[in-house]
Amino acid sequence: MAMAASKKWVSLCSFVLLILLLVGVVAIVQRDQTSASRIEETVDLQSSNNSSSMAATRLEEYGSLNEHAVDDPEEVAAMVQMSIQNSTERRKLGYFSCGTGNPIDDCWRCDSNWHRNRKRLADCGIGFGRNAIGGRDGRFYVVTDPSDNDPVNPRPGTLRHAVIQDKPLWIVFKRDMVIQLKQELIMNSFKTIDGRGANVHIANGACITIQYVTNVIIHGLHIHDCKPTGNAMVRSSPSHFGWRTMADGDAVSIFGSSHIWVDHNSLSNCADGLVDAVMGSTAITISNNHLTHHNEVMLLGHSDSYVRDKQMQVTIAYNHFGEGLIQRMPRCRHGYFHVVNNDYTHWEMYAIGGSANPTINSQANRYLAPSNPFAKEVTKRVETAASQWKGWNWRSEGDLLLNGAYFTPSGAGASANYARASSLGAKSSSMVGSITSGAGVLGCRRGHQC
Repeated sequence: MAMAASKKWVSLCSFVLLILLLVGVVAIVQRDQTSASRIEETVDLQSSNNSSSMAATRLEEYGSLNEHAVDDPEEVAAMVQMSIQNSTERRKLGYFSCGTGNPIDDCWRCDSNWHRNRKRLADCGIGFGRNAIGGRDGRFYVVTDPSDNDPVNPRPGTLRHAVIQDKPLWIVFKRDMVIQLKQELIMNSFKTIDGRGANVHIANGACITIQYVTNVIIHGLHIHDCKPTGNAMVRSSPSHFGWRTMADGDAVSIFGSSHIWVDHNSLSNCADGLVDAVMGSTAITISNNHLTHHNEVMLLGHSDSYVRDKQMQVTIAYNHFGEGLIQRMPRCRHGYFHVVNNDYTHWEMYAIGGSANPTINSQANRYLAPSNPFAKEVTKRVETAASQWKGWNWRSEGDLLLNGAYFTPSGAGASANYARASSLGAKSSSMVGSITSGAGVLGCRRGHQC
Protein backbone atom coordinates (compact mmCIF):
# COMPACT_ATOMS: atom_id res chain seq x y z
CA MET A 1 0.00 0.00 0.00
CA ALA A 2 2.78 2.44 0.89
CA MET A 3 4.61 1.63 -2.32
CA ALA A 4 1.42 2.19 -4.37
CA ALA A 5 0.81 5.52 -2.63
CA SER A 6 4.40 6.54 -3.31
CA LYS A 7 4.04 5.74 -7.04
CA LYS A 8 0.82 7.77 -7.21
CA TRP A 9 2.57 10.70 -5.51
CA VAL A 10 5.47 10.55 -8.00
CA SER A 11 3.02 10.38 -10.92
CA LEU A 12 1.08 13.38 -9.56
CA CYS A 13 4.28 15.41 -9.16
CA SER A 14 5.39 14.51 -12.69
CA PHE A 15 2.00 15.59 -14.06
CA VAL A 16 2.18 18.95 -12.22
CA LEU A 17 5.72 19.55 -13.48
CA LEU A 18 4.59 18.79 -17.06
CA ILE A 19 1.72 21.29 -16.77
CA LEU A 20 4.10 23.99 -15.44
CA LEU A 21 6.54 23.31 -18.29
CA LEU A 22 3.78 23.64 -20.91
CA VAL A 23 2.59 26.90 -19.36
CA GLY A 24 6.14 28.23 -19.48
CA VAL A 25 6.55 27.30 -23.14
CA VAL A 26 3.23 28.97 -24.05
CA ALA A 27 4.31 32.12 -22.20
CA ILE A 28 7.62 32.22 -24.08
CA VAL A 29 5.89 31.74 -27.45
CA GLN A 30 3.34 34.46 -26.65
CA ARG A 31 6.15 36.80 -25.57
CA ASP A 32 8.09 36.11 -28.80
CA GLN A 33 4.96 36.65 -30.91
CA THR A 34 4.24 39.92 -29.13
CA SER A 35 7.82 41.01 -29.67
CA ALA A 36 7.65 40.11 -33.36
CA SER A 37 4.38 42.00 -33.76
CA ARG A 38 6.03 45.10 -32.33
CA ILE A 39 8.70 44.84 -35.01
CA GLU A 40 5.96 44.96 -37.67
CA GLU A 41 4.42 48.09 -36.17
CA THR A 42 7.50 50.14 -35.29
CA VAL A 43 8.73 52.73 -37.77
CA ASP A 44 12.44 52.43 -37.02
CA LEU A 45 13.33 49.62 -34.63
CA GLN A 46 16.81 48.95 -33.28
CA SER A 47 18.05 45.46 -34.12
CA SER A 48 20.03 43.37 -31.67
CA ASN A 49 23.46 44.60 -30.62
CA ASN A 50 25.00 41.73 -32.55
CA SER A 51 23.15 42.69 -35.75
CA SER A 52 24.17 46.30 -35.26
CA SER A 53 27.82 45.36 -34.92
CA MET A 54 27.53 43.13 -37.98
CA ALA A 55 25.97 46.00 -39.90
CA ALA A 56 28.76 48.31 -38.82
CA THR A 57 31.31 45.73 -39.97
CA ARG A 58 29.56 45.36 -43.32
CA LEU A 59 29.47 49.11 -43.79
CA GLU A 60 33.16 49.34 -42.98
CA GLU A 61 33.88 46.55 -45.48
CA TYR A 62 31.70 47.92 -48.26
CA GLY A 63 31.49 51.63 -47.50
CA SER A 64 34.21 52.43 -50.01
CA LEU A 65 32.15 50.70 -52.70
CA ASN A 66 29.28 53.16 -52.49
CA GLU A 67 30.90 55.68 -54.77
CA HIS A 68 32.13 53.12 -57.31
CA ALA A 69 30.54 49.78 -56.48
CA VAL A 70 32.31 47.88 -59.24
CA ASP A 71 35.58 49.69 -59.83
CA ASP A 72 36.98 46.21 -60.53
CA PRO A 73 34.16 44.11 -62.03
CA GLU A 74 36.60 41.27 -62.75
CA GLU A 75 37.40 40.98 -59.03
CA VAL A 76 33.69 40.89 -58.14
CA ALA A 77 33.02 38.28 -60.84
CA ALA A 78 35.90 36.11 -59.60
CA MET A 79 34.60 36.34 -56.03
CA VAL A 80 31.09 35.31 -57.10
CA GLN A 81 32.40 32.42 -59.18
CA MET A 82 34.50 31.15 -56.28
CA SER A 83 31.46 31.32 -54.02
CA ILE A 84 29.42 29.24 -56.48
CA GLN A 85 32.19 26.68 -57.05
CA ASN A 86 32.82 26.22 -53.34
CA SER A 87 29.16 25.89 -52.41
CA THR A 88 27.82 22.41 -51.78
CA GLU A 89 24.76 23.47 -49.81
CA ARG A 90 22.57 26.54 -50.21
CA ARG A 91 22.04 27.78 -46.64
CA LYS A 92 19.59 25.07 -45.60
CA LEU A 93 17.08 25.90 -48.33
CA GLY A 94 14.78 23.02 -47.40
CA TYR A 95 13.54 24.62 -44.17
CA PHE A 96 10.01 24.62 -45.51
CA SER A 97 8.80 22.90 -48.65
CA CYS A 98 5.99 24.11 -50.85
CA GLY A 99 6.60 21.28 -53.25
CA THR A 100 7.04 23.65 -56.20
CA GLY A 101 10.69 22.87 -56.81
CA ASN A 102 11.43 26.59 -56.65
CA PRO A 103 14.30 26.79 -54.14
CA ILE A 104 13.72 30.47 -53.33
CA ASP A 105 10.05 30.01 -52.51
CA ASP A 106 10.53 26.68 -50.77
CA CYS A 107 12.98 28.47 -48.48
CA TRP A 108 10.48 30.90 -46.91
CA ARG A 109 6.98 31.26 -48.30
CA CYS A 110 5.23 28.21 -46.79
CA ASP A 111 5.84 29.55 -43.31
CA SER A 112 2.65 31.19 -42.01
CA ASN A 113 4.91 33.23 -39.71
CA TRP A 114 6.96 34.64 -42.61
CA HIS A 115 6.05 38.18 -41.48
CA ARG A 116 7.83 37.55 -38.17
CA ASN A 117 10.85 36.14 -39.99
CA ARG A 118 11.09 38.64 -42.86
CA LYS A 119 14.87 38.75 -42.95
CA ARG A 120 15.04 35.03 -43.67
CA LEU A 121 14.45 36.08 -47.28
CA ALA A 122 18.04 37.34 -47.46
CA ASP A 123 19.25 33.76 -46.95
CA CYS A 124 17.12 32.39 -49.81
CA GLY A 125 18.83 33.95 -52.82
CA ILE A 126 20.23 31.93 -55.73
CA GLY A 127 22.44 32.54 -58.71
CA PHE A 128 25.04 35.21 -59.28
CA GLY A 129 23.23 37.65 -56.95
CA ARG A 130 22.89 35.09 -54.17
CA ASN A 131 25.10 37.04 -51.74
CA ALA A 132 23.01 40.21 -51.87
CA ILE A 133 22.02 40.64 -48.23
CA GLY A 134 20.20 43.93 -48.62
CA GLY A 135 19.27 45.38 -45.23
CA ARG A 136 19.49 42.08 -43.35
CA ASP A 137 21.90 43.42 -40.73
CA GLY A 138 20.04 46.64 -40.03
CA ARG A 139 16.81 47.95 -38.52
CA PHE A 140 13.29 47.74 -39.86
CA TYR A 141 11.89 50.92 -41.41
CA VAL A 142 8.14 51.09 -42.05
CA VAL A 143 6.95 53.34 -44.86
CA THR A 144 3.79 55.11 -43.71
CA ASP A 145 3.55 57.96 -46.25
CA PRO A 146 3.21 57.38 -50.03
CA SER A 147 4.02 60.98 -50.96
CA ASP A 148 7.15 62.22 -52.75
CA ASN A 149 6.74 65.96 -52.55
CA ASP A 150 10.39 66.99 -52.22
CA PRO A 151 13.13 64.76 -53.74
CA VAL A 152 15.82 66.92 -52.09
CA ASN A 153 14.36 66.93 -48.57
CA PRO A 154 12.21 63.79 -48.32
CA ARG A 155 9.81 63.52 -45.42
CA PRO A 156 10.48 60.83 -42.76
CA GLY A 157 8.16 57.89 -43.28
CA THR A 158 8.41 58.05 -47.08
CA LEU A 159 10.10 55.47 -49.28
CA ARG A 160 12.62 58.03 -50.52
CA HIS A 161 13.62 58.95 -46.98
CA ALA A 162 14.21 55.26 -46.25
CA VAL A 163 16.31 54.31 -49.28
CA ILE A 164 18.80 57.21 -49.03
CA GLN A 165 19.93 56.43 -45.47
CA ASP A 166 23.58 55.44 -44.97
CA LYS A 167 22.84 52.53 -42.64
CA PRO A 168 21.42 49.11 -43.60
CA LEU A 169 17.61 49.05 -43.52
CA TRP A 170 14.91 46.45 -44.15
CA ILE A 171 12.07 48.58 -45.56
CA VAL A 172 8.44 47.45 -45.25
CA PHE A 173 5.06 49.13 -45.75
CA LYS A 174 2.38 49.95 -43.18
CA ARG A 175 -0.50 49.60 -45.65
CA ASP A 176 -1.41 49.37 -49.33
CA MET A 177 -0.23 52.39 -51.29
CA VAL A 178 0.50 53.83 -54.72
CA ILE A 179 3.74 55.81 -54.83
CA GLN A 180 4.12 58.27 -57.68
CA LEU A 181 7.73 59.41 -57.65
CA LYS A 182 8.61 62.89 -58.88
CA GLN A 183 12.22 61.91 -59.62
CA GLU A 184 14.33 58.74 -59.69
CA LEU A 185 14.37 56.80 -56.43
CA ILE A 186 18.13 56.68 -55.88
CA MET A 187 19.05 53.74 -53.67
CA ASN A 188 21.85 53.63 -51.14
CA SER A 189 23.75 50.41 -50.30
CA PHE A 190 22.46 47.67 -47.97
CA LYS A 191 18.74 48.19 -48.48
CA THR A 192 15.85 45.77 -48.88
CA ILE A 193 12.52 47.03 -50.18
CA ASP A 194 10.09 44.32 -49.05
CA GLY A 195 6.52 44.76 -50.31
CA ARG A 196 5.13 41.58 -48.73
CA GLY A 197 1.99 42.11 -46.68
CA ALA A 198 0.86 45.19 -48.60
CA ASN A 199 -0.18 45.98 -52.16
CA VAL A 200 2.47 48.50 -53.18
CA HIS A 201 2.63 50.15 -56.60
CA ILE A 202 5.41 52.41 -57.87
CA ALA A 203 3.74 53.87 -60.91
CA ASN A 204 3.04 56.77 -63.23
CA GLY A 205 6.27 58.63 -62.50
CA ALA A 206 9.95 57.94 -61.94
CA CYS A 207 11.09 54.53 -60.75
CA ILE A 208 14.10 52.81 -59.14
CA THR A 209 17.79 53.65 -59.78
CA ILE A 210 20.54 51.48 -58.30
CA GLN A 211 23.72 53.41 -59.12
CA TYR A 212 27.26 52.84 -57.76
CA VAL A 213 25.97 50.90 -54.74
CA THR A 214 26.02 47.33 -53.50
CA ASN A 215 23.76 44.83 -51.69
CA VAL A 216 20.22 45.76 -52.71
CA ILE A 217 17.12 43.52 -52.69
CA ILE A 218 13.89 44.62 -54.43
CA HIS A 219 11.01 42.27 -53.60
CA GLY A 220 7.25 42.20 -53.95
CA LEU A 221 6.47 45.46 -55.79
CA HIS A 222 4.21 46.39 -58.69
CA ILE A 223 6.36 48.68 -60.85
CA HIS A 224 4.69 50.02 -63.98
CA ASP A 225 4.08 53.00 -66.24
CA CYS A 226 7.47 54.49 -65.40
CA LYS A 227 8.25 57.75 -67.19
CA PRO A 228 11.40 59.72 -68.09
CA THR A 229 12.21 62.32 -65.45
CA GLY A 230 15.21 64.44 -64.57
CA ASN A 231 16.87 67.80 -65.05
CA ALA A 232 16.32 68.24 -61.36
CA MET A 233 18.05 68.07 -57.99
CA VAL A 234 17.67 64.71 -56.20
CA ARG A 235 19.05 63.49 -52.86
CA SER A 236 21.04 60.24 -52.85
CA SER A 237 22.20 60.18 -49.19
CA PRO A 238 21.66 62.20 -46.00
CA SER A 239 24.75 64.24 -46.85
CA HIS A 240 24.50 64.59 -50.62
CA PHE A 241 22.11 65.74 -53.32
CA GLY A 242 22.95 66.64 -56.88
CA TRP A 243 21.75 67.46 -60.36
CA ARG A 244 20.25 64.56 -62.31
CA THR A 245 20.00 64.64 -66.08
CA MET A 246 17.10 62.93 -67.85
CA ALA A 247 16.48 59.30 -66.87
CA ASP A 248 15.23 56.82 -69.47
CA GLY A 249 12.18 55.61 -67.56
CA ASP A 250 13.29 52.09 -66.60
CA ALA A 251 11.40 50.19 -63.91
CA VAL A 252 14.71 49.12 -62.33
CA SER A 253 17.96 50.64 -63.58
CA ILE A 254 21.20 49.02 -62.34
CA PHE A 255 24.26 51.15 -63.10
CA GLY A 256 27.80 50.35 -61.95
CA SER A 257 26.49 48.22 -59.05
CA SER A 258 27.02 44.75 -57.62
CA HIS A 259 25.23 42.13 -55.50
CA ILE A 260 21.69 42.99 -56.61
CA TRP A 261 18.61 40.75 -56.34
CA VAL A 262 15.30 41.64 -58.05
CA ASP A 263 12.67 39.08 -57.01
CA HIS A 264 8.89 38.52 -57.16
CA ASN A 265 7.95 41.84 -58.75
CA SER A 266 5.27 42.54 -61.36
CA LEU A 267 6.75 44.78 -64.05
CA SER A 268 5.08 46.31 -67.10
CA ASN A 269 4.63 49.18 -69.54
CA CYS A 270 7.57 51.50 -68.89
CA ALA A 271 9.13 54.11 -71.14
CA ASP A 272 12.40 52.22 -71.60
CA GLY A 273 13.41 48.89 -70.01
CA LEU A 274 11.85 46.83 -67.24
CA VAL A 275 15.22 45.78 -65.79
CA ASP A 276 18.42 47.21 -67.29
CA ALA A 277 21.94 46.52 -65.97
CA VAL A 278 24.86 48.45 -67.46
CA MET A 279 28.26 50.07 -66.87
CA GLY A 280 30.14 47.21 -65.22
CA SER A 281 27.29 45.97 -63.03
CA THR A 282 27.66 42.34 -61.94
CA ALA A 283 26.61 39.69 -59.39
CA ILE A 284 22.91 40.09 -60.25
CA THR A 285 19.91 37.76 -59.94
CA ILE A 286 16.58 38.54 -61.59
CA SER A 287 14.09 35.93 -60.40
CA ASN A 288 10.39 35.11 -59.96
CA ASN A 289 9.21 38.25 -61.75
CA HIS A 290 6.14 38.53 -63.97
CA LEU A 291 6.87 40.77 -66.95
CA THR A 292 4.11 41.93 -69.32
CA HIS A 293 3.09 44.58 -71.89
CA HIS A 294 6.44 45.97 -72.87
CA ASN A 295 8.68 46.32 -75.90
CA GLU A 296 12.39 46.27 -74.94
CA VAL A 297 12.17 44.19 -71.78
CA MET A 298 15.70 43.73 -70.42
CA LEU A 299 19.06 45.21 -71.48
CA LEU A 300 22.21 43.70 -69.96
CA GLY A 301 25.35 45.52 -71.10
CA HIS A 302 25.87 49.18 -71.89
CA SER A 303 27.23 49.16 -75.46
CA ASP A 304 29.30 47.01 -77.82
CA SER A 305 32.31 49.22 -77.10
CA TYR A 306 32.01 49.22 -73.30
CA VAL A 307 34.39 46.35 -72.51
CA ARG A 308 34.08 46.60 -68.71
CA ASP A 309 30.83 44.66 -69.13
CA LYS A 310 32.90 41.60 -70.10
CA GLN A 311 32.87 40.62 -66.42
CA MET A 312 29.10 40.96 -66.02
CA GLN A 313 27.39 37.88 -64.58
CA VAL A 314 23.58 37.76 -64.42
CA THR A 315 21.19 34.95 -63.45
CA ILE A 316 17.69 35.09 -64.95
CA ALA A 317 15.62 32.38 -63.26
CA TYR A 318 12.01 31.36 -62.60
CA ASN A 319 10.51 34.41 -64.34
CA HIS A 320 7.34 34.42 -66.42
CA PHE A 321 7.71 36.43 -69.61
CA GLY A 322 4.04 36.99 -70.30
CA GLU A 323 1.60 38.70 -72.59
CA GLY A 324 2.34 41.81 -74.60
CA LEU A 325 6.13 41.40 -74.73
CA ILE A 326 8.04 42.03 -77.94
CA GLN A 327 11.83 41.59 -77.56
CA ARG A 328 14.94 41.62 -75.29
CA MET A 329 14.24 38.91 -72.73
CA PRO A 330 17.15 39.67 -72.33
CA ARG A 331 19.38 41.46 -74.88
CA CYS A 332 22.98 40.80 -73.77
CA ARG A 333 26.44 42.22 -74.39
CA HIS A 334 29.92 40.93 -73.51
CA GLY A 335 29.26 39.10 -70.23
CA TYR A 336 28.00 35.78 -68.89
CA PHE A 337 24.27 35.09 -68.66
CA HIS A 338 22.51 32.10 -67.12
CA VAL A 339 18.91 31.86 -68.35
CA VAL A 340 17.34 29.01 -66.42
CA ASN A 341 13.84 27.60 -65.75
CA ASN A 342 11.93 30.59 -67.12
CA ASP A 343 8.53 30.41 -68.81
CA TYR A 344 8.38 32.28 -72.13
CA THR A 345 4.75 32.36 -73.24
CA HIS A 346 4.83 35.51 -75.39
CA TRP A 347 7.18 37.34 -77.73
CA GLU A 348 6.58 39.13 -81.01
CA MET A 349 10.13 39.50 -82.42
CA TYR A 350 12.49 37.24 -80.42
CA ALA A 351 13.17 36.16 -76.83
CA ILE A 352 16.96 36.22 -76.31
CA GLY A 353 19.31 38.47 -78.26
CA GLY A 354 22.78 39.86 -78.06
CA SER A 355 25.88 41.39 -79.59
CA ALA A 356 29.56 41.79 -78.73
CA ASN A 357 30.16 38.10 -77.98
CA PRO A 358 28.18 37.41 -74.79
CA THR A 359 28.12 33.88 -73.35
CA ILE A 360 24.52 32.69 -73.01
CA ASN A 361 23.66 29.48 -71.18
CA SER A 362 19.97 28.64 -71.73
CA GLN A 363 18.91 25.71 -69.56
CA ALA A 364 15.54 24.03 -69.08
CA ASN A 365 13.35 26.95 -70.09
CA ARG A 366 9.96 26.62 -71.75
CA TYR A 367 9.77 28.57 -75.01
CA LEU A 368 6.32 28.85 -76.60
CA ALA A 369 6.67 30.47 -80.02
CA PRO A 370 4.04 32.92 -81.32
CA SER A 371 1.77 31.99 -84.21
CA ASN A 372 3.65 34.32 -86.57
CA PRO A 373 5.70 31.95 -88.81
CA PHE A 374 8.46 34.56 -89.10
CA ALA A 375 8.98 34.89 -85.32
CA LYS A 376 9.60 31.28 -84.28
CA GLU A 377 13.29 31.75 -83.50
CA VAL A 378 14.11 32.22 -79.83
CA THR A 379 17.47 33.86 -80.56
CA LYS A 380 18.68 36.94 -82.43
CA ARG A 381 22.23 38.13 -83.07
CA VAL A 382 21.81 41.87 -83.28
CA GLU A 383 23.43 43.59 -86.26
CA THR A 384 26.22 41.02 -86.51
CA ALA A 385 27.34 38.92 -89.46
CA ALA A 386 27.20 35.12 -89.14
CA SER A 387 30.93 34.98 -89.74
CA GLN A 388 31.36 36.78 -86.42
CA TRP A 389 28.67 35.25 -84.25
CA LYS A 390 29.30 31.64 -85.20
CA GLY A 391 32.08 31.64 -82.60
CA TRP A 392 29.95 33.03 -79.76
CA ASN A 393 29.10 30.54 -77.01
CA TRP A 394 25.31 30.26 -76.99
CA ARG A 395 23.79 26.95 -76.01
CA SER A 396 20.38 25.45 -75.35
CA GLU A 397 20.39 22.55 -72.90
CA GLY A 398 17.19 20.81 -71.85
CA ASP A 399 14.94 23.60 -73.15
CA LEU A 400 11.35 22.79 -74.08
CA LEU A 401 10.66 24.28 -77.52
CA LEU A 402 6.96 24.50 -78.39
CA ASN A 403 4.82 25.58 -81.34
CA GLY A 404 7.76 25.57 -83.73
CA ALA A 405 10.15 27.48 -81.49
CA TYR A 406 13.84 26.94 -82.27
CA PHE A 407 17.08 28.07 -80.66
CA THR A 408 20.11 28.70 -82.87
CA PRO A 409 23.23 27.63 -80.95
CA SER A 410 26.75 28.71 -81.73
CA GLY A 411 30.34 28.41 -80.55
CA ALA A 412 32.57 25.54 -79.57
CA GLY A 413 30.87 25.17 -76.21
CA ALA A 414 34.06 25.32 -74.18
CA SER A 415 33.35 24.13 -70.66
CA ALA A 416 35.40 26.94 -69.10
CA ASN A 417 33.22 29.56 -70.77
CA TYR A 418 29.97 27.95 -69.67
CA ALA A 419 31.30 27.51 -66.14
CA ARG A 420 31.31 31.30 -65.84
CA ALA A 421 27.72 31.33 -67.14
CA SER A 422 26.46 28.68 -64.70
CA SER A 423 25.10 29.74 -61.33
CA LEU A 424 22.70 27.04 -60.11
CA GLY A 425 21.41 23.61 -61.01
CA ALA A 426 18.57 23.61 -63.52
CA LYS A 427 15.38 21.70 -62.81
CA SER A 428 13.69 19.75 -65.60
CA SER A 429 11.82 21.91 -68.11
CA SER A 430 8.73 19.80 -67.31
CA MET A 431 8.68 21.54 -63.91
CA VAL A 432 8.72 25.11 -65.29
CA GLY A 433 4.96 25.57 -64.98
CA SER A 434 5.06 24.69 -61.28
CA ILE A 435 8.27 26.58 -60.55
CA THR A 436 6.97 29.82 -62.11
CA SER A 437 3.34 29.54 -60.97
CA GLY A 438 3.91 32.21 -58.31
CA ALA A 439 5.90 34.62 -60.48
CA GLY A 440 5.22 38.28 -59.75
CA VAL A 441 3.83 39.85 -56.60
CA LEU A 442 2.47 37.11 -54.32
CA GLY A 443 -0.20 38.99 -52.38
CA CYS A 444 1.04 37.74 -49.00
CA ARG A 445 -1.01 38.48 -45.91
CA ARG A 446 0.05 38.18 -42.28
CA GLY A 447 -0.66 34.88 -40.58
CA HIS A 448 -1.06 33.00 -43.88
CA GLN A 449 1.19 31.10 -46.18
CA CYS A 450 2.07 33.18 -49.25
